[in-house]
Amino acid sequence: MTETPLFKPKSTWIIILGVAGIAAIATSTLVLPRVYPLVATKTTKISLPTRSDLSPVKIVPNNAVAAEGRLEPKGEVIDLSAPNIAESTLIDKLLVKLGDRVKTGQVIAILDSRDRLQAALQKSQMQVKVAQARLDQIKAGAKEGAIKAQRATIHGIEAELQGQTASHTANIERIKAELRNAGTECWRYQKLYRDGAISASERDNTCLKKNTLQDQLEGAQATRNRTQKTLLKQLSEAKATLEEIVEVRPTDIAVARAQLEEAKAEVRQAQANLNLAYVRSPQNGQILKIHTQPGETISQKGIVATGKTDQMYAIAEVYETDISKIRVGQTAKITSFGFLGELSGKVDEVGLQIGKQDILSTDPTADADSRVVEVKVRLDPASSQKVTGLTNLQVNIVIHLDKSNSST
Repeated sequence: MTETPLFKPKSTWIIILGVAGIAAIATSTLVLPRVYPLVATKTTKISLPTRSDLSPVKIVPNNAVAAEGRLEPKGEVIDLSAPNIAESTLIDKLLVKLGDRVKTGQVIAILDSRDRLQAALQKSQMQVKVAQARLDQIKAGAKEGAIKAQRATIHGIEAELQGQTASHTANIERIKAELRNAGTECWRYQKLYRDGAISASERDNTCLKKNTLQDQLEGAQATRNRTQKTLLKQLSEAKATLEEIVEVRPTDIAVARAQLEEAKAEVRQAQANLNLAYVRSPQNGQILKIHTQPGETISQKGIVATGKTDQMYAIAEVYETDISKIRVGQTAKITSFGFLGELSGKVDEVGLQIGKQDILSTDPTADADSRVVEVKVRLDPASSQKVTGLTNLQVNIVIHLDKSNSST
């Protein structure tokens, strides 16, 4: 099986350092004892780092695919921001620090709009109490004092009607009595006039009184009827008012209930607005970066960056010519200058879209416009723990192919 180079040397400083170190050791061993033979020297063994200790894998077997990539937490990095980022929103309090572990729903930051929205919620809650009291009042009907007052008004009108009727009736009866006497006198004077005992003027004067009393009787009767009619109308209106006071109309209750429900809806809206003043973590994870400090306007990047660093992934950018060899479950080894040793993992997901390479290769001969497919490699627990603080670190990835693919 032949092997091919994977990555060209990134620099020559390691080779130079190795040569210089060997020369220094040789000089100190051979020359110094001759120049200073009487001086006792204590030599220390120096272990220089080899390129195999610092460099990623240099050689890739034929049954493997090499790619450059980066480290990411599970689900990628989330830049957490406020919902109303279009408005000029300030951070009042930041409740986390860089590296803190957070849980789903945990409050990350409080916006400066919190106090204003809290006051709006309290106001809407008071409106609910007012609407509830109005509904209870309508259900209970009018106050007892109002009912008693209206009943007293009715009793007063009835008493006045009775008194006025009695007074006018007595006056009418008096006039009738006088009218009867006047009629008798008029009849007697007419008889005397026919007998020639009195003159016509005496007869006319006596009978005129009868006519006057007749007019008075008709007037008294008309006054009594008018008074009764007026008081009866007032009595009817007073009784109708009492019925309205006592009656609880279904329509009034329905209106009051609708007003109560509207007030409750305003409370829910105010509560929802207040909740937006508390920025919460959408997932369990770790604070990877803080974009905005207390007192600052939320930046376009958001407030903080979070990621599920408990499970890290290596995102390999595999050339489109090699992607057909990649299968879910294949093992992979990951190396980088950012950590010692190597990481292990398995292919967890193969991308479905071809794009341009994001990772800038250190190889000057590499094609910057290479077309690649992203392949997610799930690191094992030990490897994830090792690189939890190295999100976006550039790495080199070697994916070992199945036997069925080794010959392709």
